[in-house]
Amino acid sequence: MPEIICNTSPLQYLHQLGLLHLLPDLVGRVVVPSAVAGELSAGRALGVDLPVLDKLEWVTIRAPRSAPVIPLVVDLGAGETEALALALEFGNAEVLLDDALARRVAAMLGLTFRGTLGLLLDAKRERLVAAVGPLMDRLKSLGFHLSRDTERSVLELADEIL
Repeated sequence: MPEIICNTSPLQYLHQLGLLHLLPDLVGRVVVPSAVAGELSAGRALGVDLPVLDKLEWVTIRAPRSAPVIPLVVDLGAGETEALALALEFGNAEVLLDDALARRVAAMLGLTFRGTLGLLLDAKRERLVAAVGPLMDRLKSLGFHLSRDTERSVLELADEIL
């Protein structure tokens, strides 16, 4: 099984949905870039409900070993940059990220990726969640950006369109 490298948002949203346990159930061990660990820690210090990675035995925190290898993209955050750099270092890794720009860069780099919605679809296929639609509604209430087209596509893939 390839390494799974996770950016901040899938960890944040799965935690806030009470579904963080889906990650080890679906993908096994998860590598989290040190910048992502820092982002989560900084958010918790501000009072945001975020996971404590040290309490998750299925998480390994790691910094990229190589010099910055991602093309300079002004709007790409430190967590996304390190996640993409680690994916390049691992070679056959999958990256979990939701940010549209980071996903475009991942595609340009030939990396395999998916996001929170892809994980929820996988969880439904594995019968770990009953439905994706109500979870997307909760995600939107948490500030998850979701276009109507994406929402409809996910509902179609989940076989939840009436």
